[in-house]
Amino acid sequence: MTQFAIFATLMIVVVAVMVLPPLWLGLRAPKAKTNRKEMNLDIFRDQVADLEREKAEGNLSDANFEQAKAEVQRRLLEEVEPESAAETTSHGPSRKIAVFLLLLMPIFAVTGYALLGNPRALDPTQTSAPPKMTQEQINGMVAKLAEKMAANPDDLKGWLMLARSYKTMGRFEEAANAYGKAEKLVNEDPDLLASYAETIAMASNGKGLKGKPMQLVERALKLDPKHPHSLFLAGAAAMEAGENKKGIAYWEALLPQVEPGSEIDQMLRSGIDKMKAGK
Repeated sequence: MTQFAIFATLMIVVVAVMVLPPLWLGLRAPKAKTNRKEMNLDIFRDQVADLEREKAEGNLSDANFEQAKAEVQRRLLEEVEPESAAETTSHGPSRKIAVFLLLLMPIFAVTGYALLGNPRALDPTQTSAPPKMTQEQINGMVAKLAEKMAANPDDLKGWLMLARSYKTMGRFEEAANAYGKAEKLVNEDPDLLASYAETIAMASNGKGLKGKPMQLVERALKLDPKHPHSLFLAGAAAMEAGENKKGIAYWEALLPQVEPGSEIDQMLRSGIDKMKAGK
């Protein structure tokens, strides 16, 4: 927040230095130039005086005098230009406006940042990373959730949350039991069916996806024939059972859904090649 405040203050100062002095002091007219008109008039007077002297000495006739005088006047009119409006424009200082702007600039800056920026970024408590939970804290939270579910066995969503928590912790048997408590919800969602099947397989001590896990996967594929997780588990189950044609079909259907060249893509292709080779 300190860095932002310093930067914002510097920006306000720079703008103030550029904008406020003209308003406070007033627009000043450009430095007066030499009055060209007065100079030309002086020259005209001198030339006319010379002509009159020549006429008085008899060196210039009346006609020539008038002609020369008219020529001098013509040149004078051509050389004299009207003064530019920009050169004469000026006004007094606008100190009330200057003070008004000086007071409003910080308000505009704060308001604009509040509307367009991220005010929470100015609060260190909002931007600092939250402390990581310890394993002991996680275990305590899961234990409290298990107690809550024991007191509220009809809370299906709560059982799903507990199942996911147990699965993440590697407590697969407890996770499978929790999934079973929410089977009404699980049976309607391919993601939940696949996760439940995988959990049972992990808790089966090497039995794999045979039996109920495969039944759950098949149900998931009925709901969504292109469901990625279920296709993967179905292909793995077929490979375990030696049903290579089924396994190849499942994994070839999954290939278009994975990123080419990724680790899962390479693993699927390797498995397909092995099943095609009958290994």
